[in-house]
Amino acid sequence: MFIRSFTKIASVAAMALVVASCGEEQKGSAGAGAQRPGVAVNTMVLNATKVRLSEEMPGRTVAFRKTDVRPQVDGIIEARKFEEGAYVEQDQALYVIDQAVYVAALDAAKAELDRQKATLSQAVKTRVRYEKLIKTKALSEQKYDDAVAVEAQARAAVAAAKAKVDQAQINMEDTTVKAPISGQIGASAFNEGSLVIASQGNALASITQLDPIYVDVIQAGGRLMKIKHAVQSGRLQGVDAGKIEVTLTVDATGVEYPHKGTLKFSDVSVNETTGTVRLRAVFPNPKRDLLPGMFVRGTVYQGELDGVYVVPQKAVMRRPDGSAFVYAVEEGKATVKPITIEQSQGNDWLVTAGLTDGVEIVVEGLQRIAPGAAVVAQPLNAANDAKPGK
Repeated sequence: MFIRSFTKIASVAAMALVVASCGEEQKGSAGAGAQRPGVAVNTMVLNATKVRLSEEMPGRTVAFRKTDVRPQVDGIIEARKFEEGAYVEQDQALYVIDQAVYVAALDAAKAELDRQKATLSQAVKTRVRYEKLIKTKALSEQKYDDAVAVEAQARAAVAAAKAKVDQAQINMEDTTVKAPISGQIGASAFNEGSLVIASQGNALASITQLDPIYVDVIQAGGRLMKIKHAVQSGRLQGVDAGKIEVTLTVDATGVEYPHKGTLKFSDVSVNETTGTVRLRAVFPNPKRDLLPGMFVRGTVYQGELDGVYVVPQKAVMRRPDGSAFVYAVEEGKATVKPITIEQSQGNDWLVTAGLTDGVEIVVEGLQRIAPGAAVVAQPLNAANDAKPGK
């Protein structure tokens, strides 16, 4: 009897010990859950600002002017008066064509003019004499009318002879082939002793004007329309259509070109294949560092936009449909903020809608959080300063 009672008491005591142990475990678990910290993230506080918009576009350099040098008369080249690759001035003599034939033609034209002038002089004298006789009825009206007609024909002959002299003079002057524009002249395709003709297809040489120089850049047609609408609505400010600034970086060197350019015009049509529009800017090129055909990147100034939030690109997330959002820290939790992006600028997105002044967004640690997750915000600058070596 005693043994049974002892065994029963021992069983009850063991059960009480187990229950007590489970209660302590549950209490410990509850305490641990209440003290669990949020996910540590790096954040930054944003405020709206005014941003100077610009966009980088690919492009190529184009000669400001380029022209072929061609002969206007036939003949043998007697002399070439320039060095290939040199800079030539407008109207500078480049070639001299044999002038003998044209000198003779000019002399003949002048002689014919003198003969026609003599004929006109005789016709005028006859008409004046007949005019006196007709008044006294000593001459028939028919003879007087004939004299007047002869004088008119003589005057016309003099005018024709004078035109031939002018043409001969022009041909004579064209035996000296001059530069039509100022610029850099290339290699000569013809030299002394070569026969050239006025209607030939091959140019004697080509001249390229390099200062200033054009730069053609390419922009998406839709983007250009969006900018125009923004300017017209007043959302974009500080844009003067005649003084839009452009800067340039040469692809070959990666160095920014020291001179700034000005946008001149945009094409009136969109390329059907690429959907882009060509924009043309003009740049000073005093040292002729830029040559036609070089690949460049032009940055076009597009005005100032107020009320913009500059958001690091790494802080922006995308949904499957492409819409953008950021995580904001509100009351210790991650909250989704849908945003509207205007464009990129460097490593940032320019956001025009979805944010308010003083908003604190998550920049680093995005992979460890979800909507509504508890977070511990640490300002990004403070986090960087706390890293080893800082």
